[in-house]
Amino acid sequence: MRWLRAPASSTQVTHGARVWLYALACVVMAFLVLPTLIVIPMSFSASQYLEFPPQHWSLRWYEAYLASPEWLQATATSLKAGFLTMLVAVPLGTMAAYGLLVSRSRWAHVVRSMLLTPILVPVILVAIGVFYVYVKLGLVNTLAGLVVAHSMLALPLVVMVVTSALQSFDLNQEMVARSLGASRLRAFWLVTLPQVQFAIVTSAVLAFLTSFDEVVVAMFVSGGDNATLTRAMFDALRDQIDPTIAAISTVMIVLSSVLVVLSQLVGRSRSGAT
Repeated sequence: MRWLRAPASSTQVTHGARVWLYALACVVMAFLVLPTLIVIPMSFSASQYLEFPPQHWSLRWYEAYLASPEWLQATATSLKAGFLTMLVAVPLGTMAAYGLLVSRSRWAHVVRSMLLTPILVPVILVAIGVFYVYVKLGLVNTLAGLVVAHSMLALPLVVMVVTSALQSFDLNQEMVARSLGASRLRAFWLVTLPQVQFAIVTSAVLAFLTSFDEVVVAMFVSGGDNATLTRAMFDALRDQIDPTIAAISTVMIVLSSVLVVLSQLVGRSRSGAT
């Protein structure tokens, strides 16, 4: 138990003094994670109903998912919406974060607050407002409308992540490049961007997952051939308890976890290379 007497931080607080904090963190993590992990064994059940623990194991619900044109179409819509949301939100969020950071305008804080509004307002209110606007513009049940709405939700996350990275970056390096003749755009591309690329990768993953996992706005603005996977899952739960949903949920959990892990591995490899 030597580690209990080892310092946990530069303030010489020992790990033993933090045992209660570690125990509390484990309890909170178990409370948050275990309900999600229960879905995984349920997806391998051979029963017609959701059961835990499964009495018999089977891949029938994964086969049902892969054999259903409706589920596959909804999956393709969610993947396309997530990818397009990433392509829209990351460049816009990065430019906004950079512009607001270097801006000397007194309105910069106001604009930043406005950009963060979508994550401060309840999602249901955002969905209702987007729905009424889309009805007038004819964007309901369209992929373009879904991407715009999801980009609005993902943009604040991109702004916060990239702003945090830029604040830890010495902008004087960019000024040196500009003093040697580089334009602002070239200096940003060659000097600043490589320094914050891990933040941009992280924000891209967050933007994709924001769209891929979002359900409230999708309930209002997606449908028909452009129904998202989460919208289809909600409809299936409302109409009947289909164990296929457990298989789909497991696929979504694995995909989200893989993307997060890959983004962290990319960040470590980049930091190790530099």
